[in-house]
Amino acid sequence: MVFLIAIDRKTIPNYMKYVIGGTAGMLGTCIVQPLDLVKTRMQVGKGEYKSSFDAISKVFKNEGLLAFYNGLSAGLLRQATYTTARMGVYQTEIESYRNYFNKAPNVFASMGMGIFAGACGAMVGNPAEVALIRMTADNMLPVDQRRNYKNAGEALVRIVREEGVLALWRGSMPTVGRAMIVNMVQLASYSQFKTLFKQSFEMADGLGLHICSSMMSGLLTTIASMPLDMAKTRIQQMKVIDGKPEYKGTTDVLLKVVRNEGVTHLWKGFVPYLCRLGPHTVFAFVFLEQLNNAYYKYVLGEDNKGSSI
Repeated sequence: MVFLIAIDRKTIPNYMKYVIGGTAGMLGTCIVQPLDLVKTRMQVGKGEYKSSFDAISKVFKNEGLLAFYNGLSAGLLRQATYTTARMGVYQTEIESYRNYFNKAPNVFASMGMGIFAGACGAMVGNPAEVALIRMTADNMLPVDQRRNYKNAGEALVRIVREEGVLALWRGSMPTVGRAMIVNMVQLASYSQFKTLFKQSFEMADGLGLHICSSMMSGLLTTIASMPLDMAKTRIQQMKVIDGKPEYKGTTDVLLKVVRNEGVTHLWKGFVPYLCRLGPHTVFAFVFLEQLNNAYYKYVLGEDNKGSSI
C-alpha cells in the first residue's frame, strides 16, 4: 500500500513580496542616485554638458558633492511605490504560473508578466517620478524659474496646489510605455538568463548567477528603454506657458528630437543611464534574492526552495 503524504511547503506571503521588492529597489537607489541625477541633467539639457564626465565635473564644481543626492527623497519614494508594485506583482505572477503549470515560465510568458507588472508599477509610481525629475533638474533652470522643492513630500503637495492633482500623472503615458518595455526586457531577461546560465554553464543558484544575469539584463534594458525614458523626462520637466505645453506627447518629443538634434540624441546620456540602470538592476535583483533567502531562513526557518524570479 502506498501512502501519499502532503508536504506543507512554506512560502513568502504575498504582502511580503511587495515589501521585499520595494526594499530591494530603495537600497539600490541609495547607491546609484548620483548617476540618476547625471542622466536626468543630460536628457533635459540643451548642450550644457559635453559628456557624462563633463556633467559630473560641472555639478561637483558648481553645486558641491551633496548636489549629486538632490532628489534622493523622491528617488526613494519612487522605489517605495513603483518598484514595490512591479516587483510584488511580478513575483506573485511567477509563483502563480509555477503552481499552475508546475514549471518555470517560458520567455513569452515572462515578457507578458513583465509588461503587466511594469504598467501597474508605473501608474502607482508616476507622482514620485514627476517629483524626482523636477528635483534633480531644478538647478539647471534660471534662479527665478526654479521650483526649490525641499523634499518629495513638499513637491507633491505643491504640484497638487499649484497645478492640480492630474499634474502628478503628467507624462504617465510615456512612463507606462517605458515601464512596460523596461519590465518586459528587465524582468523577463533576468529570469531567462538565469535559466540559460544554469542549463548551459551549470552555474549554481547563488550570488554569481544573480550578478551575471542582472548585468546582462541591465544592458539589454538600457538599449531598449532609453528613447522612451528621454521622452518621459522631457515631458515631466517641461513648463506650460500660456496654456501651451512644449510637447504634445511622446511621439512629438521623439520627432522633435530627431528633427532638431539628430537620431543619436534619442540615446543621449546613454553612459550615465547605463551606469545608473545597470548597477541598479544588479543591486536590486541581488538585494531581492538575498532578502528572499533571509526571509526563508530567519522567518520561515528553512532553506529557500528556489529563486523568487
